[in-house]
Amino acid sequence: MSLASHVESWRPGPVTDKDPLPPGPAAALSALLDLPGPAAAVGEPLPPLWQWLYFLHWPPQRALGPDGHLRDARFLPPIPGRRRMFAGGRCEIHEPLRLGEPAARVSSLAAVTPKQGRSGELLFVTERQEFRQRGRLRLVEEQDIVYRSGDGPPPSRPAGVDGTAVPEPEGPWRARLRPEETLLFRFSALTANAHRIHYDTPYCRDVEGYPGPVVHGPLLALLLLELVRVHAPERPVRSLAYRLHRPAFAGEHLLADGTPVDGDGDGARLRLATHREARHATAEVTFTRGNPSSPPS
Repeated sequence: MSLASHVESWRPGPVTDKDPLPPGPAAALSALLDLPGPAAAVGEPLPPLWQWLYFLHWPPQRALGPDGHLRDARFLPPIPGRRRMFAGGRCEIHEPLRLGEPAARVSSLAAVTPKQGRSGELLFVTERQEFRQRGRLRLVEEQDIVYRSGDGPPPSRPAGVDGTAVPEPEGPWRARLRPEETLLFRFSALTANAHRIHYDTPYCRDVEGYPGPVVHGPLLALLLLELVRVHAPERPVRSLAYRLHRPAFAGEHLLADGTPVDGDGDGARLRLATHREARHATAEVTFTRGNPSSPPS
């Protein structure tokens, strides 16, 4: 039975969540990234994609499957032996979210697309999220999640982790990181992510076939956006799109680098590399003019 046949009648309705956007999670991620202080204070713009620290759900332990993910949830497709991978997304920022202001998020199913991959049939699920503060639409985000059945053959994995090789830079904006298991554990806690591939080494090797704990796809995207926050702090991001191509692993040397778009500086191209792959993740951002530091009326 094809994966598409399992979701022919699957049409979950939208759901609304609310969050006061307290400063604690943003301060915690700032500490995890070794920033000199919180990236945002109450009333200031939340950096792009940092909304991932909010609107979190903590289900009962009995609701988790053997891989640490929820067995069932509104936007999890009903396919057998479900395996999940975060593939990428897009975000349009009309106005940045402001820390410390109550916000509402409406989540809905945008698309379900079956595809044939090298390891078998895949199902791409796109979830759309609209964020509002003070009754105004602030940003729209779409996330692409790819699923495969546990019955299919696993994709190929690298045999081991080389913690000595260092990737070569390409762009003028650069940041390096060698994530260890403690960093991945802390990021899992910050994002309510219990997926065992990020902290359980025996599970990674024996069940999933990875050489070690996998660096979170969202963390790779956030590392890319840090290049913009550090090197172009005066340019608010209007839109961004990112793709996650290959997994990276704890202990590897990561290089995030970026290049401003030629011309009037309207955007930048970003990539995340290891010695194995030149592009584990890629992103493009566009900037908008204006002063993001003054709260809207």
